[in-house]
Amino acid sequence: MPPRRSGAYHGGVIPTPGPWPLEPDTEELRRLVDGALDRLLAYLESLPDQPAADVAGAAAVAAALRQPQAPEEGRPFEELLALLFDRAVPKSFNAAGPGYLGYIPGGGLPHAAVAELLAAGINRYVGVWQAAPALVELEANVVRWFCRLVGYGDGARGFLTSGGSLANFSAIVTARRERLPDDFSRGTLYVSDQVHHSVAKAAMLAGFPPDSVRSVRSDGRLRLPAAALAEAIAADRHRGLSPFLVVASAGTINTGAVDELAALAEVAAGEGLWLHVDAAYGGFFLLTERGRAAMAGIESADSVTLDPHKGLFLPYGTGSLVVRDGAALERAHSLHAAYLPARPPEGEEWWDFSALSPELSRPFRGLAVWLPLQLLGAAAFRAALDEKLDLARLAADELRRMPGMEILAEPELSLLAFRLRRPGWSAAETDRRNRELLARVNARQRVYLTATDLRGRFAPRLCVLSFRTHEERVRMALEDIAAAAAEVSR
Repeated sequence: MPPRRSGAYHGGVIPTPGPWPLEPDTEELRRLVDGALDRLLAYLESLPDQPAADVAGAAAVAAALRQPQAPEEGRPFEELLALLFDRAVPKSFNAAGPGYLGYIPGGGLPHAAVAELLAAGINRYVGVWQAAPALVELEANVVRWFCRLVGYGDGARGFLTSGGSLANFSAIVTARRERLPDDFSRGTLYVSDQVHHSVAKAAMLAGFPPDSVRSVRSDGRLRLPAAALAEAIAADRHRGLSPFLVVASAGTINTGAVDELAALAEVAAGEGLWLHVDAAYGGFFLLTERGRAAMAGIESADSVTLDPHKGLFLPYGTGSLVVRDGAALERAHSLHAAYLPARPPEGEEWWDFSALSPELSRPFRGLAVWLPLQLLGAAAFRAALDEKLDLARLAADELRRMPGMEILAEPELSLLAFRLRRPGWSAAETDRRNRELLARVNARQRVYLTATDLRGRFAPRLCVLSFRTHEERVRMALEDIAAAAAEVSR
């Protein structure tokens, strides 16, 4: 008869295969953590000297790492750390570094990394209240803080998610549930031509065809105009359609524009529409006086998306949605099953995240926000955000002094768009020279900038939102832009 394999059950006693590698002892676990920490600390210390982005040859590196199936036997930890830090990590955008000024930076606050290690190690389930009431309460505190920041009262609710895309999706689903009948095929929603593409994608996932999303042309400051919005709503009502949602922006990804939220709230309220504000980029500037002034009226929104992995400098994978009427959020997401634990007891302000969000299985995201805020206090984040506002204005002022440079979008928050122009250049030539300018800046690898298209004009853009970015690095960016402008103007 064939030999019995270790660990195989044949109706008798289950044979023991020997040591259990999935259960490291304290000494082994400490070795793993210490080895990872040594590598991580060296990496963090070298961030200021690393290239702001380095993807040359990245495809070849990625191809060499392709592995069709899982290995049968393990490999030494030191070898795997070397693969990660020496080969895989360097060939990427260095979003954690001080020179990353492209897209919307995500800082990767190390305090949050400690929290994520603790959360993964503790491995408590917080999807339902009964499973870990005290830990759910800590995460609920985080969401309460966000609700207060927006200006919501005690009835507000929300949840942490992976980012603004899923937050926008849940906002649209909630608005659909509250403002439309079960047959929502005639529903229409309204955005500006500057809105983040995740809104259109969220609408698609929520069951709306592409032509249900009405894109309203932005004004001269690239904001959603209230008068044009009202006209679009009236035209759709005349056609027998069912307007139900307005999505405003508090910091667009193209230029950082902040819509006139108070005026849009007035239109939405008058028409009986849900108002959602995508404040994934700009929302946490509400901690500052200038941010509150720029986003006046946000408290009138029915729901708001906020991304802690942007304005709170946390690691990627930390987004949030807050809703003024928490009961509406629950009506859109709550569904019970017999095998789930009992719901939280009535009469108390207990939260059950499975009843407020799309997820049942979910990580303990709250600790990565709760721990840094408890350790450092909100004042530290406010000071950092105020610095970013100052640095963006410094950049705009210095760019304006450069010959031929124009600011296409003044910084309302910490993001601006600009371009180089010279007499005699055609529109096509201007675009070509600015593409070359951007490439030359990024080739120096001290900073990394990205660009956008503003009504047919190629526009380099600069976004200051890393807690590691200070005046020295912004002045490096300005030096590199000035040098590149001189080179491409020859």
